[in-house]
Amino acid sequence: MSSGAPSFRDLGVSDAVVEALRLRGIAAPFPIQEMVLRDATSGRDTLARSKTGSGKTLGFAIPIVEQLDRKASAHPEALVLVPTRELAAQVAEEFSDIAEAKGLRVGLAYGGTRLSDQARAIQRAHILIATPGRLEDIAERGTVDLGGVRILVLDEADRMLDMGFQPQVDQIVRRLPKDRQTMFFSATLDGVVGRIAEVYTRDPIRHAVASAHQTVDEVEHRFVPVSKYGKIQALVDLLEAGQGRVLVFVRTKRSVDRLADNLKAKGVRAAALHGDMSQQARERALKRFEEGKVDALVATDVAARGLDLDDVTHVINYDPPVDDKGFVHRVGRTGRAGKSGISITLVTAEEQGDVSRMAARLDLADEFEQEGMKVAPPRVVFSGSKGGRRSGLRKQTRRKF
Repeated sequence: MSSGAPSFRDLGVSDAVVEALRLRGIAAPFPIQEMVLRDATSGRDTLARSKTGSGKTLGFAIPIVEQLDRKASAHPEALVLVPTRELAAQVAEEFSDIAEAKGLRVGLAYGGTRLSDQARAIQRAHILIATPGRLEDIAERGTVDLGGVRILVLDEADRMLDMGFQPQVDQIVRRLPKDRQTMFFSATLDGVVGRIAEVYTRDPIRHAVASAHQTVDEVEHRFVPVSKYGKIQALVDLLEAGQGRVLVFVRTKRSVDRLADNLKAKGVRAAALHGDMSQQARERALKRFEEGKVDALVATDVAARGLDLDDVTHVINYDPPVDDKGFVHRVGRTGRAGKSGISITLVTAEEQGDVSRMAARLDLADEFEQEGMKVAPPRVVFSGSKGGRRSGLRKQTRRKF
């Protein structure tokens, strides 16, 4: 950040919040925060395009705590909708100290936990952070009154829609006052997300940090040819040769458990993360990973959506993603906040054609061919198809894992 960049105080942040941020070691705003804080704090509807790990949570958390009054009536005045339980917990943690500095209470509502355990905190909260399914359920039961919500945030809006939450979000928005501030934070504001954002907001201001399909500069990409029956050993060899914290992606929940068990049997400290696990088990796996007690966290795409994990040094695609968007999402788990990261995709002979075409669309054909594999010719794309879109991933020089 340049020496002429504004400070939090320059952007209108109160002394109490500045001090709470300082105690967390946050001295200067990230680019997305520089862009949105003034407009969002003034009550302006805001559409912000920014990837996970860019500091976006404080981009809406600070404006919320600056606008709310701790003497408000006993119902939520701010609502933050997120796609997953893990992200809900992480957002709540980001709010905790700055909300406390302003005398505000934060409540959580997400599945996997008994509603009775959440009810009291929900009813007393100034700020409610919730997943759409659980919130719609408790709203129908009358457990929470959304009639006083002055500020609505949709965080990871594109992921929420990808996961099929639009009907619940629509129902929730219908319960809110029309005279409210609405903020969208999403990796993309194109297509369906953009159209919904326009419906939910009034004369919004737009901010964007980076292209929705662009990974950070520090991420390098490797494609490693493996045999079908030697895939697990190839993964073990990579994990044993490297130093760092590794997120391993597979396609199915069943594969997560099987691969994690196989890795542990081979002496690798591994943990599983998927949607069929209890919330307590998921939180335990994440905590062990964050504390460095687990070297490899094996997860599905759905389980890892919205996770804001620090210091992931490597992303390994044990199973290649099904499309370009999935690849960009996975790679986005590493190389965050200016740190370096490495993406490795294991490719069997049967997968080479599809993976090579994806690599070509993402401007990664050179990285693919460096391992001696050939890029297959593009398939014929009929008119109206969305295939062939280039995503602008930056090319990087290989280095050893």
